[in-house]
Amino acid sequence: MHKYLVVFERVGDSYSAYSPDVPGCIATGGTRDEVERNIREAISFHIEGLIQDGLPLPGQVSFTEYVEV
Repeated sequence: MHKYLVVFERVGDSYSAYSPDVPGCIATGGTRDEVERNIREAISFHIEGLIQDGLPLPGQVSFTEYVEV
């Protein structure tokens, strides 16, 4: 099992998601649940492709923090 940070954003009437640690891996959906399923599938598919090609898996280097201003 691999764990990656995912950023979810509401965009108008839909949602988008991406992982800063998995460049180019993005997903959209009409609901929060749908976009979460879609980004899980997108990351899994990406990881499977890297493994099949013998390439290294992305590192988990991103983190989040709320900053008060």
